[in-house]
Parts: sequence; structure tokens; C-alpha cells
Amino acid sequence: MARVSFQTLPGTRDLLPPASDRMRALVQAFAAEAEQAGFGQIVPPMFEDLGVFTRLGEATDVVKKELYAFEDMGGRKQALRPEFTASVCRAYAQHRPLTPWKTWYAGPAFRQEKPQKGRYRQFDQVGAEVIGSHDPDLDVELIALAWRFYQRVGLTNITLLLNTLGDKAERPAYLAALQDHFNANLDSLSEKSRETLAINPLRVLDSKRPPDQPLIEAAPKILDFLSEDAAKAFERVKAGLDTLGVAYEVAPRLVRGLDYYTRTTFEFVGSGLDAAQNAVGGGGRYDGLVADLGGPDEPGVGFALGVDRTLLALDAEDAFPAADCQPQVFLVCTTGGFEAMVASDELRRAGLRVDRSFDHRSMKAQMKAANRSNAQVAVIIGPDEAENGTVSIRPLDDRPQFSTGRSEMTEKVKEQFLS
Repeated sequence: MARVSFQTLPGTRDLLPPASDRMRALVQAFAAEAEQAGFGQIVPPMFEDLGVFTRLGEATDVVKKELYAFEDMGGRKQALRPEFTASVCRAYAQHRPLTPWKTWYAGPAFRQEKPQKGRYRQFDQVGAEVIGSHDPDLDVELIALAWRFYQRVGLTNITLLLNTLGDKAERPAYLAALQDHFNANLDSLSEKSRETLAINPLRVLDSKRPPDQPLIEAAPKILDFLSEDAAKAFERVKAGLDTLGVAYEVAPRLVRGLDYYTRTTFEFVGSGLDAAQNAVGGGGRYDGLVADLGGPDEPGVGFALGVDRTLLALDAEDAFPAADCQPQVFLVCTTGGFEAMVASDELRRAGLRVDRSFDHRSMKAQMKAANRSNAQVAVIIGPDEAENGTVSIRPLDDRPQFSTGRSEMTEKVKEQFLS
């Protein structure tokens, strides 16, 4: 029988140390920033009823082409989550926590799209959502949260693009103006944008295809169609960001890629990335989405940041190196292993990172393993040390080896080499 060799599927990859350590550290940095602002973590399921995600908009590629949808053995139509916001709104509709409900999340999402650098079919996001308040100051708080996170991890070549899509009440007039504009220039639109135009003219503004750009640039602006309330809210958001020193550019063509957005929309762009793939995150208001998912008519606002894109942007700035997760101490034992088992456990309980050899290898082989481990020090227990109740401590650099009592091992290791 031929031997089968399996590899990762297209658009997926194995994340090994130190890359996995770096990703975990990035998520931890985001968690710290979010929790300082009063956000608690939500961990929603990776798959939901298909209807949860079709609410993202029938004109979006996420729904039309990219959903991993399937039918389970009970005949239920389900889908792997392509993003988190819809799941958060479904969770609010189901559990009804007190408002304003402030929550953050981290984890993988799934989309069947063409794999390319920084874009995978399984990708990771971090994000934050607030449900239950119309206050534009919450928009400011969320944008500032993402901005401070980028500062925390050392990302500086980042631009915040800001826009408003107004309220749903004034949307029909704007959509009609867009429809008239693009219909008058239909032959100049790309084929895909003509298809999108028939479903939702607003989505045409999200096209990155070169033939569409002149028409998009000449299209009517939403800022000319805002109600008085929507215009005041947008001014409040801009004033709040100015007060906090968060720089932004007003981008009147910015609509983002999902249909649920209302009022504030924003996007973070990394200048160190390719222009076609330079968005590292974004979000906005989605007043009405909770009601669409069976809950009360509560407003919402939030954002998601792409972990892979953010790491690529950090690479371009040579920032946020991988966390040091290598062992600090390596146990070398030639007495049968029980002494190494006990000593390594003691050192780990003292907060040290400790590794050791197995399979009863020779002293020479274990010392080679210690040197390869990049540990700072080897703790050696041979027959003489075991008999005398001592250990030998050998720095894995040019410092001299010395012996100490077994009961003093942890104190000496921490004091001499790891303080």
C-alpha cells in the first residue's frame, strides 16, 4: 500500500514557534488594551446557523462566494464564521446582557477566497464591539482603543481613514444618486461592478479594480446626503478624535466590505504593505443588525483587526519581535531521570522556563541538547551530586561552573543568572 503524505490545504498553514509565540503575544497585547477600557472577552462558536451570516448582505462577496456553508447530519444549514460581529450580535440577542455591552474577541475566521500574502482562508482577528448605545463618543472610544493597541505594539506607519454612511432613512436617496451616476457610465464599469450595481450600488464604491476608480472618484458623496443628526454625530466623532490626538483622514468613498454599516465607518491602512492589500483592520456602526438577528433594536459599533496583516505591517517596520519563549534552564541528569523530574518541576513552579532530556541519554548527548536549547544555564545531576545532595550549575556561556546544595538550587539559579 502506497504511503500517504498529507499537507495543509490551500489558504491554510501551520504556525510554529516562534511565529506562534509572536501571534499569541500580539493577542495578549490587544487583550490588555481592551480590558483597560472595560471590555470583557466573548468566545462565540466557530460555526453558526447560516442565517446569522447571510445578514451580512447579499451583495457582499463574503456571502455570495466565500462562506464555508454546509448541512449537518440533522439537516441544519450552517456556516463557519467569516467574521465575528454577526456572532456577537446573535449572542446579545440570545443572552441579553446589560447595556452598554462591551466585549472583545480573538480567534480564527474562515472565508473561501483566493489565498495571497497576508490573506488566508483561515485567518485570525482581534476585535471589540459595544451594543446598546447611540453615543458617538463610543465610536471615538473604539477607534482610540484600536489606535492605542497599534501604538502599544509599535506600529507607526498606519493611517486612519474615516467616513460616515449616514442613517438608513437617508440611504435611499443616496443609493438612487449612485445608481443614476453609474448607470450613466455603465460601459466604463468593470463587469463585476455592473453585477454589484444591480444588487447594491453602495458596494461599487468598495471596488479596487482599476477601471472603476475614475467613476468611483466622480460619484456622489454621502456627506452631501446626511441628515442633521447624522452630520452632528460625525462632527462629534471627529472632534473626539482631535481631542485625543488620534490622527485621521476623511475618506468619503469608504464604505467597508459589509452591508450592515451605518453612520461611522473607519479603516486602518498600513503604508508598509502592498496597496491592494494594505487594510489591516476597520469597523463602524451597525445600528439595526441586532434586530435583524432576532433581538431588540439596539445600536452597535465595533471593529476587527486582521492579526496576519498587522504582523506583516509590523514586519515592514521591523517591530514587535517574537517573544522569548525559549527555556531558561536545561536539566541534565544521568541518575535515571527521577531527580530531573523533581528538579525541573520545582524550577517551573518558581516561574522559570525549564526543559530536559529524556530516554536516558549520555551526559555528552544531554549537554549538546542543552547548548541547542539556547538556555542560559544547565543544572547537572550526576551520581556524585545525587549522593552528596548537591547540583552542579553550569552557565552556558563563559562563566565558571559551580556546585550548590540541592535545597539552594532554585534560589541560586534565579539569583545568579536569571535576575
